[in-house]
Amino acid sequence: MAGAKIGVIGGSGLYKMDSLKDPKEVTIDTPFGSPSDAIIIGTINNTPVAFLARHGRHHTFLPSEVPFRANIYAMKSLGVEYLISASAVGSLKEEVKPLDMVVPDQFIDRTKNRPATFFGDGIVAHVSFGDPICPHLAAILSHTVASLNLPNVNLHQGGTYICMEGPAFSTKAESHLYRSWGATIIGMTNLTEAKLAREAEIAYATLALVTDYDCWHPDHDSVTVEMVIANLQRNAQNAQKVIQEVVRILGANPPTSEAHSALKYAIMTPQDKAPAATKEKLKLLLQKYWQI
Repeated sequence: MAGAKIGVIGGSGLYKMDSLKDPKEVTIDTPFGSPSDAIIIGTINNTPVAFLARHGRHHTFLPSEVPFRANIYAMKSLGVEYLISASAVGSLKEEVKPLDMVVPDQFIDRTKNRPATFFGDGIVAHVSFGDPICPHLAAILSHTVASLNLPNVNLHQGGTYICMEGPAFSTKAESHLYRSWGATIIGMTNLTEAKLAREAEIAYATLALVTDYDCWHPDHDSVTVEMVIANLQRNAQNAQKVIQEVVRILGANPPTSEAHSALKYAIMTPQDKAPAATKEKLKLLLQKYWQI
């Protein structure tokens, strides 16, 4: 199967990549079910790229329904080593305005109804997750946004992404609580992806596209779907420009990432005590360290 070292997961509003040349749809079955949609493999600047619409190309998955494990496993099976997530977020800070871009470096997990590990069923692993975003990939994203001088787009490098369950937006009390924690942005998907990408030894970074001020701002209406969609459409073209340039840089000089060896000391279960069925299920992740 044709593969790609660079993967892109597009969130709300980014359901396709116009810059992909010679796109081909690839349907992948995984031990964790089917991904959100067919993965589109093509090239950008002659570099192979795998693209997936996180919520499906017709936006048919709630955040809690997204098959995160299947999505990341499918990317891993295609040989993806670098994963860029483009995601709509709300702002929790005055200076982070709608249409701005944020490249966060931390997460706070407020989800409760979704699996966020490949492990279990007799095999235990604990990956290091103190720095959940690959700093090298994040630096390339930030550099690219800054260098493109996109009109009406300010870059915010670093910050904390609150990952809430959804699908409803925050209450005002929650929004003020998250602001008191010093969080920068809020979304519904990226923490789960980041955890699974780390277990899959894929370098991961988020390009967060600000659509609204959540509901805390006294001078702005509470977030509505109409507001989000209007800003998403304005953000989508800018996001594609950023990703196109990031792919060019990664293709020419891919960095080494600590994420690429995240499982080296993380697996706690002795190989000879692991159930055969689970070893087979996780073969793609374990074969680098175990003889399977």
